[in-house]
Amino acid sequence: MVVWERSSVTAGALARRGFGDGKRAERLLADAGLDLERDTGAVDALGAAADPDLALLGLSRLAESEPDPEALRAALREEPDLRDRLARVLGASVALTDHLVRHSGEWRELRGADSMRVPSAAELRAGMLHVVGADPDNTPAPVADAGSEDPDSRSHALRVGYRRRVLRLAARDLTGTGTLDTTSAELADLAAATLEAALAIARARLPQAAEQCRVAVIGMGKCGGRELNYVSDVDVVLVAEPTDAAPDEQAAMRAAAELASAMMRIPAETDGEGTLWQVDAALRPEGKNGPLVRPLHSHVAYYERWAKTWEFQALLKARPLAGDAELGRAYCDAVAPLVWAAAGKPNFVEDVQAMRRRVVAHIPASESGREIKLGEGGLRDIEFSVQLLQLVHGRGDTSLRCGGTLEALEALSAGGYVGRADAAGLCRAYRFLRRVEHLLQLYRLRRTHVLPDSTDEQGAQHLRRLGRALGFTADPTGELLAAWRQVAGEVRRLHEKLFYQPLLHAVARLPEDEVRLGHEQARDRLEALGFADPAGALRHLESLTSGVSRRAAIQRTLLPVMLGWFADAPDPDAGLLGFRQVSEALGTTPWYLRLLRDDVRVAERMATLLGTSRYVTELLLRAPESVAILADDADLVQRPAATLRAEADSALRRHDSAENAVAAVRALRRRELLRTATADLLGVAGVAEVGSALTTVTAVTVEAALRAAHARVAGEFGGELPTRLCVVAMGRFGGGELSYGSDADVVFVHEPRPGTGTATATEAANALVRELSRLLAMPAADPPLHLDTDLRPEGKNGPVVRTLDSYAAYYRNWAAVWESQALLRAAPVAGDSEVGERFVALADRLRYPQDGVSTTAVREIRRLKARMEAERLPRGADPTLHTKLGRGGLSDVEWAAQLLQLRHAHELPGLRTTGTLEVLDVAVSEGLLAAEDGATLATAWRLAAHVRGTVMLVRGKAGDSLPSNVRERSALAQALGYRQDEDTEGAAEQLVQDYRQATRRARAVMERVFYDD
Repeated sequence: MVVWERSSVTAGALARRGFGDGKRAERLLADAGLDLERDTGAVDALGAAADPDLALLGLSRLAESEPDPEALRAALREEPDLRDRLARVLGASVALTDHLVRHSGEWRELRGADSMRVPSAAELRAGMLHVVGADPDNTPAPVADAGSEDPDSRSHALRVGYRRRVLRLAARDLTGTGTLDTTSAELADLAAATLEAALAIARARLPQAAEQCRVAVIGMGKCGGRELNYVSDVDVVLVAEPTDAAPDEQAAMRAAAELASAMMRIPAETDGEGTLWQVDAALRPEGKNGPLVRPLHSHVAYYERWAKTWEFQALLKARPLAGDAELGRAYCDAVAPLVWAAAGKPNFVEDVQAMRRRVVAHIPASESGREIKLGEGGLRDIEFSVQLLQLVHGRGDTSLRCGGTLEALEALSAGGYVGRADAAGLCRAYRFLRRVEHLLQLYRLRRTHVLPDSTDEQGAQHLRRLGRALGFTADPTGELLAAWRQVAGEVRRLHEKLFYQPLLHAVARLPEDEVRLGHEQARDRLEALGFADPAGALRHLESLTSGVSRRAAIQRTLLPVMLGWFADAPDPDAGLLGFRQVSEALGTTPWYLRLLRDDVRVAERMATLLGTSRYVTELLLRAPESVAILADDADLVQRPAATLRAEADSALRRHDSAENAVAAVRALRRRELLRTATADLLGVAGVAEVGSALTTVTAVTVEAALRAAHARVAGEFGGELPTRLCVVAMGRFGGGELSYGSDADVVFVHEPRPGTGTATATEAANALVRELSRLLAMPAADPPLHLDTDLRPEGKNGPVVRTLDSYAAYYRNWAAVWESQALLRAAPVAGDSEVGERFVALADRLRYPQDGVSTTAVREIRRLKARMEAERLPRGADPTLHTKLGRGGLSDVEWAAQLLQLRHAHELPGLRTTGTLEVLDVAVSEGLLAAEDGATLATAWRLAAHVRGTVMLVRGKAGDSLPSNVRERSALAQALGYRQDEDTEGAAEQLVQDYRQATRRARAVMERVFYDD
């Protein structure tokens, strides 16, 4: 009974330490000659292993095979470092446990500090050559000792020596002494040393062949990049040259192929030690169909003429591994220039991207969600992204010419090609995925990169072992799978961001000599691109790219590409100057250059806008941070009036003074002007959308400024104004058709509060209007907004502000025909809404007369139109090219539409609108205009409005005519979407032809409609 109780206590204690079956664990401890109470340290070490049961079973087997088991037990009790290393190995790798069981005393390899020291590549080479009896100092061609009569004894010894080195490496890896970087590099160096020893054995077996050739083994893939797995094919390319003993080159190549084949068989041979790995030469020229070994000149000739994109990608990691070191270096020196020029080949980027998609498409469906190497979000996503970036940008930046993925990521980040956060995220993900892959392979030392199936009992146990080895303790399986899903998702996101980055295509298409321009090259390039002042442009380039800062590095990548976009714009010099000014204004703002690098469309749009529009450049320089809107077309869409009002209200609440509050509102207007102008030039918004957006933000600005003015003036009048004021929009403002250079045409109407005298009320209203005008026009960094009151009764001779009763009396007794016509566009936009409604009701009686407009009034309108054409058209202006007053221009279309309103709006409510295009649409639907005539008028109006607005955008100042200056006219045509073509007339001439044709047709329609009785 006592024995049973003690046994139960022991089994329970073992179970609490992580052993799955306490009673079984107790028996295995006894078999190993250990006791829980006496050997607590050893039991704890086993319990901390990835799989405590596997570790204990392995220890039991080891004790059974050990000739001196007591020495093993004593070491476990007295040497904590040894027992931790041994327990970790036994609990993670069945294959290494088998090795320890086969070779008594090998556990001693884990003893002492020396076993934890990372050996150099030279040490590994010397050690593996000693194992096969070769002299490491015989550097050109070490030869193995023949050894015993058994021809396989040396290759067997090589495999044992290799496993011994892997045992030490795994102990460092599993106890956290080694890092992923050092582990992968040591595995690659160990593979190289093993190939050197295998080649020494091959020379011993084939002495005649060895005399006729010099052979170099070139490492490719992970081995070439010094990032090898525990078990992976070692990809090689073989190059050879004849020696003096060879009768000719062909005989030397046959001898080299024989020697290389013998070398490649040795690591792949199987005996009691198992297979180490396969040596794969499929990456050689012509693949498996090509000769195994070629001379150097044949390699170079092939790569110069026939190599495909994937072959240059493979050569990215090429480095000498074994054999003739001098020949290996010569090979790498010869192919390197070809590798770094490959990105300039047609469709290079597209080929690499397509290759990655093919890899994913060939993954079996049953494994696609568990593939940590080839699947989406796996290692290949990281490697392909990094390699493509290296090949494209490495043409001009030698710092990117490195083989290892992590090393390359650091270089890409340092050079500004990848954001710091993105690079850090990929590095973390890469280390995690490689760590998982290492642990998967270490279990049986077999090549695999598929996570076990969690629905299978054995797979679930393997996942638990992996999770514990990675440090997940609470729920090893669940935490591992969650981490894998999170990492895969992040890798896929970054892969798609970097791998399909438009900048890659743009840089890859640059000629080789333009990727990194020298001083003279840059000057010649600028002159050839059409820069009027190459010296000045060169100074801008030097200012942007000089220095070693991250900002300068990113600019050095962007600017060779952007030069072409600047050259495509009407004014390349202004574009580059503007880009420099914006870049300097934003300084080291982290998001700016990251945005240009990661979303090359933003950089292209910047080049286009800055090289096209002085208006946009000036707005952007006032608020450079607004460049962020170029990233998304959704940010260029007109913002709702309610949203703008909310922002304006917030600005008013934030500031104590009326000046500061209205300055903030004007800054809001400036941002919206930039948004609208950008959308206009990029073709995202049409004429109607531009007019609507400009009108909306102007109305919001006037409304907010009126509230600020009201608060100040009310204070001067004792807290409440003695009148209620409304701002009524007129002209284009009232019609919702404002352009960039338009003033805001308004009239002011007020109504005294009950009990207030008209004089007092008018004094307050005038004070309010003066303050409003002052706030909107006061000097500031943002464009002023001028209020034009010339359309008020009596024009410039009349009072600026009138009471509602005064308007009624004037319109009843004195109103001229032109004032009824002007009221067709009247629309309240700010102030007291009730006063606005009453004004509209008053205006409706004049603009929509009950019986229609009289014949006398029609004659007066026609007379006014003729007088305006004769008197208001500027002297010297071409009437066929004046967008506002010229024949078939804005005025013609608008007067025709307005006459239709005056005649028919009293009986057709649809005509009671302030917008010109809306009037034409209704007139067509009601049969007042033929559909063809309506379309002709609308087309001419849109074209004239577009041209007029674009003149302002291009020149930065308003203009009503197509420019007479050839350069300005060409710039205008280009901004309007015209392109110079060798087979057609010039863009400017085509614009003039199209404009005259559209307006000539509109003039014919207008004369028919306007003068038809």
